[in-house]
Amino acid sequence: MNSRRSWLIWGVALFAYVIAVMQRTSLGVSGIEAAHRFDVSASALSSLAVVQLIVYAALQIPTGVLLDRVGPKVLIAAGAVLMFAGQATLAIAPSIGIAILGRILVGAGDALTFISVIRLLASWFRGRILPQVSQWTGNIGQLGQVLSAIPLSLLLHRLGWQPAFLSAAALSLIASVLVVVLLSNGNPTRPPSDATAPDSGAASWRAAIHQLRESLARPGTQLGFWSHFVTQSSGTVFSLLWGFPLLTAGLGYSPGTASALLTLIVVAGVVSGPILGILTARFPLRRSNLVIAIVVMIGVTWTTVLLWPGHPPFWLVVTLVVVLGIGGPGSLIGFDFARTFNPMRSLGSANGVVNVGGFLASFVMMYLIGLVLDLENTARVAGGAASDVFAWDSFRIALLVQYLVIGAGMLFLVRARKRTRLKLHAEEGIAVAPLWVSLVRFWRRRAD
Repeated sequence: MNSRRSWLIWGVALFAYVIAVMQRTSLGVSGIEAAHRFDVSASALSSLAVVQLIVYAALQIPTGVLLDRVGPKVLIAAGAVLMFAGQATLAIAPSIGIAILGRILVGAGDALTFISVIRLLASWFRGRILPQVSQWTGNIGQLGQVLSAIPLSLLLHRLGWQPAFLSAAALSLIASVLVVVLLSNGNPTRPPSDATAPDSGAASWRAAIHQLRESLARPGTQLGFWSHFVTQSSGTVFSLLWGFPLLTAGLGYSPGTASALLTLIVVAGVVSGPILGILTARFPLRRSNLVIAIVVMIGVTWTTVLLWPGHPPFWLVVTLVVVLGIGGPGSLIGFDFARTFNPMRSLGSANGVVNVGGFLASFVMMYLIGLVLDLENTARVAGGAASDVFAWDSFRIALLVQYLVIGAGMLFLVRARKRTRLKLHAEEGIAVAPLWVSLVRFWRRRAD
């Protein structure tokens, strides 16, 4: 635990995750090129990303069950191989149908990677360092988005579609080799750092399914799911598909400026992630307050951008990008809920449940945005104006779907938090007072 070998294992797993994020977000900088290459509408274009996320979300729980059975090494290696096949297929795809098949393979490989990496960390690290390493993993992993926003974007615009995506595919092949040669599952029987008893792996598939049902029934797992749902989705929609068209075609920024702003999302996550990791470890009973604060911050910033007369100023767009970047590490708090309220034997299943949250919200919002963009463009053309699918005024209306989806998620989050706190009080005698009560007590103690 916490040894030099632990950090080596972490480095290999982190590299695999970085490459997975690059493959996941590669469509974000190539959306306009994909629309032209396959001659499709905005809603059809969104299907490329939506089907990828549907596959990703659909495989999270099966992956979690499988993870508790076979361990993370096999799944991380298999994920890299699937993403290699997917990106290679996308590179040579002659039609939108074959391109969708490629993105299905990418989504399947991506689905095997992140929760396997998070599960691996629990076998190599313990104590207060564990939530911080989890934050570092999630945030440094987003450097894969930088690889897609800058090097891949440059290759795409200078060398063309096939060389860019074949180069991306080759990196997954390298990752698979490193995982097979250097990665180790570690000790799968170590108890988590919280007060849960040590447990061995599932003895059978029936036991694994039973553990999944137990995880789903735990209010803490549900709290993790909804925390991931409300914090990650807006930034994922922006990074994965609609951010680049919004910035370039909608607001008129150059591709270089748009790529820099997508990179800024990653920088904001890398800077804020360790801070959130420390706060999560220091104030474990206030993690849900951190989640709610992040969602409120995202909502206020989006509202300001969408209501701004005309095009929003550049400084406001930068603020939006930074706030969306904070949502990424904020979503990792959901996995900390899963770790706290689940025994080690079912942690893979619990992580799978949590990871469905943000991506479920993302693909729903992503498709609805594309649908509204097409409807707005149809109305524009019917009114005698020129076709402009990615007009800023259309984005202003389409992006309102975020309020419906995330607003519903917040209602379920508050309900899950209430149930989690009641269970915590009943089983461990820990009563969590409302935040304002705790703040009043704190200031009174300082005054005394």
